[in-house]
Amino acid sequence: MNKIAIFVDVQNIYYTTRDTYGRQFNYREFWQQINTQGEIVSATAYAIQRSDDKQIKFQDALRHIGFNVKLKPYIQRSDGSAKGDWDVGITIDIMEQAKDVDTVILLSGDGDFDMLLEKVNTDYKVTTEVYGVPALTANSLIKAASIFHHIEDDLLL
Repeated sequence: MNKIAIFVDVQNIYYTTRDTYGRQFNYREFWQQINTQGEIVSATAYAIQRSDDKQIKFQDALRHIGFNVKLKPYIQRSDGSAKGDWDVGITIDIMEQAKDVDTVILLSGDGDFDMLLEKVNTDYKVTTEVYGVPALTANSLIKAASIFHHIEDDLLL
């Protein structure tokens, strides 16, 4: 059976689906689709910790679906900008999981992950799949993935 590991860049998916479609990503439908393709052995959603009720309910819903939710504190800088980047954490987790699975699925449009997917493809011979909003997914990430899936109506609320 195909062993699958899922990694979700929650902020990236939230903003790209909101900005392009004005809608939210349907994590439950996504899970159901992937679950038919093999055994989900690991599923992690990387998010920013904000202590508002809406975020807490969303994170609880992800856990209920089956995701392990990893949180980083939301940091507000003195200049008004904010920081909350999971790129290194996602990279480490993918490198650790890739040797034990057949398929790595990344939900993100961030081009910073292109070299990671190329390395995983080469070193571990796994299939790498990326789910992203086509207009807001880096071309280098699309090219690095074995398969690119467009996030469209069937995966939106």
